[in-house]
Amino acid sequence: MRRMIGGGRDEEAEDSINLTPMLDVVFIMLIFFIVTATFVKEVGLDVAQPPENPPENLDPDKKSIVVKITNRNRIIIAMRDVDERNVRANLERLHAENPEAPVIIQPHDDAETRLITLVMDSANLAGAAVSLAAR
Repeated sequence: MRRMIGGGRDEEAEDSINLTPMLDVVFIMLIFFIVTATFVKEVGLDVAQPPENPPENLDPDKKSIVVKITNRNRIIIAMRDVDERNVRANLERLHAENPEAPVIIQPHDDAETRLITLVMDSANLAGAAVSLAAR
């Protein structure tokens, strides 16, 4: 039951809380957080896939210089074992014999990255085009 106090005001009206200012504060905080939020853009690397069709202008007489790197880190060029100090000299000689021939590197999965990089650098210094064969 309601009791009338003094000037005819309800007791229930005095006990209720006005929620309007609280909703205003919540909306202002929401706008503040939306405006100040930083949106993170993920950084990635775009990888260009090679075309599915091989190039049609391949010369069948053009031979490649194949360099194999075994799982025991042996470097094989033209079916011969080559010391890593002599890789550049061998590639320069083979490239001089056939300047159009690209160097194709076939590393084993367990081969050291250092040797793969050494062969790539040596082929670049010899002036040959370099390709890395994947299994």
